[in-house]
Amino acid sequence: MFSTPEVVTLGLIVLLAIVVGLIGYEKYSLSREDPHARERARRAVLVAYGKMGDATVLDLRDELLIYTYAVRGVEYTASQDVSRLKEHLPTDWHVLGGHALVRYDARNPANSIVLAEKWSGLRANQPGA
Repeated sequence: MFSTPEVVTLGLIVLLAIVVGLIGYEKYSLSREDPHARERARRAVLVAYGKMGDATVLDLRDELLIYTYAVRGVEYTASQDVSRLKEHLPTDWHVLGGHALVRYDARNPANSIVLAEKWSGLRANQPGA
């Protein structure tokens, strides 16, 4: 059958495979985060550290806010799902062509928001505007 060194080697290989599998499963479990929590964290980082610029709201389709902005001569068109931020939407603001503020990541300007739990770049209508 198997010699003693072969049995020991086979046992060590099986043990190593089990340990690697357990470590991999633990890392996978810890890395799985609720997507809504991950999005809230992204918005919080942009509110705290993001650069601010001017934006134009193009449309609000269903619960998707579509806007455009420029950073260093590059124009970006982006959208943000505001379905979980409805209570933070101003009641009186322009949708099409409305001016807004955007917060974006200076290292990745395509990463941007116009609305968060503790900040809004949507400007309410001003009388006579």
